[in-house]
Amino acid sequence: MQKLKNFFYLFFPLIIGGVVGFVIKDYIDYPNLNQPPLAPPSFLFPIAWTILYFLMGLSYYLVKRKEEDTPKISFLYYAQLFVNALWSIFFFLLKWRFFSILWIFLLIALVIALILSLFPNYKTSAYLLIPYLLWLCFATYLNIGVYLLN
Repeated sequence: MQKLKNFFYLFFPLIIGGVVGFVIKDYIDYPNLNQPPLAPPSFLFPIAWTILYFLMGLSYYLVKRKEEDTPKISFLYYAQLFVNALWSIFFFLLKWRFFSILWIFLLIALVIALILSLFPNYKTSAYLLIPYLLWLCFATYLNIGVYLLN
């Protein structure tokens, strides 16, 4: 049973990302949009997100393996994962580019809150989320750029 829980904690973000990717795959119009400077080629996004989702899962696994009650951390973790999944649907499926900018700011706020909540007792878990936060800041730049240029 513990191995199944560990698998869940480690790979749940990858599963969510995969499901969302499958749902939006026919709606991804990134290559057809006018891009801001520094926009990476579209083939890099699945690579980056796979790494980031794995780091998310590893971060949460390191918290949960201690078997301590962490309701605030759990709430923030699953809330940011939910908001993250919806961003792709808003941006690609629904084409709500401006709303996606507002939504990604919510996501950044949740990730910052999660990192700050983790830091006192789970420093490694907090550090594992820094690349995610940096990528979200870059994604915000891209989101704003795509909105303004299209």
